[in-house]
Amino acid sequence: MDKSDVGSGFIRDDRGQDLVEYSLLLAFVCLAGAAAYLGVGRSINTLWTIANSRLAAANESPS
Repeated sequence: MDKSDVGSGFIRDDRGQDLVEYSLLLAFVCLAGAAAYLGVGRSINTLWTIANSRLAAANESPS
């Protein structure tokens, strides 16, 4: 068995290909989810700040 046989056998062997593809897909979904989570977190923080300031202003105004 020489080195060219090992290399060509490695290229033709497709065992584990599905596992690699699904792992890459899972990594992409996790990264996309993390990016969405960070973006939504900032939006929710902004909305909470606005609501909090309006409630504080309404509490201080005379009734």
